[in-house]
Amino acid sequence: MEAKKSIASSIKSAWQKIIIWVRNHKVLAASILLVIILSISTLIYALFFSTPPEQPRTSTPKAKKQPTPKPKYYSPLTGVEVSDEAATKANVTAIMIENSPDARPQSGLKQADVVYEAIAEGGITRFAALYQQNRPELVGPVRSLRMYYIDWIAPYDASVAHVGGSLFSLQEIRNGTHKDIDQFHNPDAYWRASDRYAPHNVYTSFGHLDALNTARGYTESAPQPIARQDTMPAGGTANAIQVSMSSPTFDSAWNYDTASASYHRLQGGAPHVDREHGQITAKVVVILKTQMDKVMEDGLRENYHTAGTGDAVVFADGMAHEVTWHKENMRTQMFFTNKSNGQAFELPRGNTWFSVVPANGGGDVTWQ
Repeated sequence: MEAKKSIASSIKSAWQKIIIWVRNHKVLAASILLVIILSISTLIYALFFSTPPEQPRTSTPKAKKQPTPKPKYYSPLTGVEVSDEAATKANVTAIMIENSPDARPQSGLKQADVVYEAIAEGGITRFAALYQQNRPELVGPVRSLRMYYIDWIAPYDASVAHVGGSLFSLQEIRNGTHKDIDQFHNPDAYWRASDRYAPHNVYTSFGHLDALNTARGYTESAPQPIARQDTMPAGGTANAIQVSMSSPTFDSAWNYDTASASYHRLQGGAPHVDREHGQITAKVVVILKTQMDKVMEDGLRENYHTAGTGDAVVFADGMAHEVTWHKENMRTQMFFTNKSNGQAFELPRGNTWFSVVPANGGGDVTWQ
């Protein structure tokens, strides 16, 4: 009990001292009290009323949108890249070009996207030159059509420019399923040059042929492309090619030029030149071997077997590949398989020259 009384007495004494100090220091005491009240108020506000600060947001950076690749378009005739889709649908025009000595040098032949060379009659070769991307101003001499050229041309959905033709070819080209622009029925699109004599002097131009095609409604084509590849696989060396057609006058040769990665054509032992554009060249040379006979029409004209299969050699980039050609019928495009393993073989890209040699009539090809 004595201890409790002692504590109480001490507390009372301390409190009395505080009261006396406050009375003697009223201003200072008031300031201290105000500070205490503000501190307590701030603490209460911080504990019960303030909003906690937002934590910084972390966001996953969005993946940068990649630009959509620009589509690429390729010529259905050569496999070479072209500017747009419209270029792939431009009307294809095939022109029959003569190759007798009196018709040389020809015009416009070098600018063809694709050429088919075959014997027209009497061992004399003739060309079916197909154009889509190039449209030369002068082409000729233009000559007559043969049935087997139609077989090779038809898959390209091409207009066919010619000066008449054999009986069977005219029956076929005029049956309403082809784009026939024969000189016989369209004389205004052709003319006879004064510096050569008939029948080696009929010429045309794409200024005339484009107008004729437009008037006929032949403004687009849907050609079936021959499959192409970017890189020629390794093959046998082929820097010099010799092609036997019928006689030295019509036999040809091709020499590979490394600088341009193309073959330069010779004919009859001399450079084969286009009159306006110089020596004829091709990125791809294809020699087709097929049977030929003389049972068509009058028994004198040649007839190639264009459907089925046969041997062929593809030359490009200074190399040779022995392949097999396949063609189901007139309306289907030719394709190739590798002769050694039977796998599909795609032609390299580039303007292409097909020489069709008679497998049973002395035609052949050699290279080194």
